[in-house]
Amino acid sequence: MPASTAPAPSSLAVFAFVIGAVIGSFLNVCVARWPKELSVVSPRSRCPGCGHQITWYENIPLVSWIVLRGRCRGCKQPISVVYPLVELVVGLGWLAALVRFGYTLTALRIAVFGTILLGIMLTDAADYVIPDGFTAFGLFWALVLAVVAAVMHETSPFANLYDSAVGACVGAGLIAIAGWLGEMAFKKEAMGFGDVTLMAMVGAHLGIGRTFLTVFFGAALGAVVFLLIVFPVSYLRSKRAGTEFDPPLVPFGVFLAPAAMVALLWGASLIDWYRGLTGL
Repeated sequence: MPASTAPAPSSLAVFAFVIGAVIGSFLNVCVARWPKELSVVSPRSRCPGCGHQITWYENIPLVSWIVLRGRCRGCKQPISVVYPLVELVVGLGWLAALVRFGYTLTALRIAVFGTILLGIMLTDAADYVIPDGFTAFGLFWALVLAVVAAVMHETSPFANLYDSAVGACVGAGLIAIAGWLGEMAFKKEAMGFGDVTLMAMVGAHLGIGRTFLTVFFGAALGAVVFLLIVFPVSYLRSKRAGTEFDPPLVPFGVFLAPAAMVALLWGASLIDWYRGLTGL
């Protein structure tokens, strides 16, 4: 996986972090509004408690939350720490992409891909929804940037244009089949359409082989979390409440998203290791 050998200038590193934090602030808006099918453009952000319209100086990533001490200027109610954490994580992600890959198209692609995956994790965890805004943009971004990378002759961990197109079809088909089999086994919906569009987007970024790897990693991670944490906790709660136990839904996107990033950054090495181990 190619990386820039020259360290990024400190001014450029600060710029990458700031841009990432600003993108993270907008991501918060997308996460809050897209599951409710609301516009992310208008109206302007308001406090959900008192309706206080947030001014520009109350909306500076990270800084405003610290200055306001995590409380609304209007009603003084607490502002969730999730908002600055998202801004911080996205800012650090953009900085890490720059440090690892330098001032390249690959760094930008990884930063954007990671931001989209984080948004998907948050919405699926909170609302069991994967908005089309994330997946449709991500699919379009993957295909367009595959063309740009080919024109620039830039080598990157992302799939080339042909593998990108085929990977999108394979990703969508693979998760659709898995959902159908789960529905047959459990007699209820096992996979939402959002998971299908998510894997189409992931497949467009990763190509065929690492798309399979993403589904494998995501399923393994989801199974471990479900069997060791979610299932026992839900079962104990139902027993204490004296109600019939109904296994909870698992937001699969929460596990597919980090699995996709792992497959992007280290999937090729893992596949080569597996081939060497098995002699395939």
